[in-house]
Amino acid sequence: MTGKLYLCGTPIGNLEDITLRVIKVLKEADLIAAEDTRQTLKLLNHIGIKKPMISYHEHNRFERGKQLIDKLKQGLDIALVTDAGMPGISDPGEDIVKSCIDEGIEVIPVPGATASITALVVSGFSTDKFVFEGFLPRENRERKIRINSLKNETRTTILYEAPHRIKSTLKELYLKLGNRRVAICRELTKKFEQIYRITLFEASTMYDDCKPRGEYVIVLEGKPMEEVISEQRERWDDISISEHISMYVNQGMSKKDAMKRAAKDRGISKREVYRLSLDEQGNENRT
Repeated sequence: MTGKLYLCGTPIGNLEDITLRVIKVLKEADLIAAEDTRQTLKLLNHIGIKKPMISYHEHNRFERGKQLIDKLKQGLDIALVTDAGMPGISDPGEDIVKSCIDEGIEVIPVPGATASITALVVSGFSTDKFVFEGFLPRENRERKIRINSLKNETRTTILYEAPHRIKSTLKELYLKLGNRRVAICRELTKKFEQIYRITLFEASTMYDDCKPRGEYVIVLEGKPMEEVISEQRERWDDISISEHISMYVNQGMSKKDAMKRAAKDRGISKREVYRLSLDEQGNENRT
């Protein structure tokens, strides 16, 4: 009989946040696959559990993932844990989950805390719609592209950042996104937890005179939809209706679809776009 993979959420800082169900699963599992066995050992000692462990992390995920699949096929139940939070969120847990699904192995979530959602609910920003971006790319070009993609994001945005990059990241976000409101959550649920609800301008200078420590979650307030629409319309005011339509036609759209898209961009009817384009053509003919 094939074993089951249990995705066990562990505390993100305060060990008392572990759930009764996670404790039960850790006790009953045949094996615990841990991102860092030393870190997980502290948790197991705290709750009084002795269990065989095996490492599963970013640097051994391919080879170790195959080994875990083999053990599951042999009938072993495996509890997968990360250093903090839910496996699969900004860690290689998603790879083993995909492999299990491909192999027809049952995957069972055992929920626990996640830093992203914890930071979101305490930020004071909208929780109706949000986007999780994880860690920004380290490579400079990809990083710039990702940050630029957030310029007109109207949803609340959640980012993770390491202490050695938090200072430069906050400065980049301010330069690219302007003085948006932000919640900077440091060491959530731990002894030295700090939550700063400030502007990106204030955030961009907060570590100029002190060294950042701990793990960070950055929560950005979404850009107001009214601002996005206003800026887009200002952009379209700089080109004629005919140029606007031609832009989409050159991208491969039919003229009908291009007119429809131009109408949507400008917040006017398709009939009005058609009329204005005819007026522009008439003016060009007269000149």
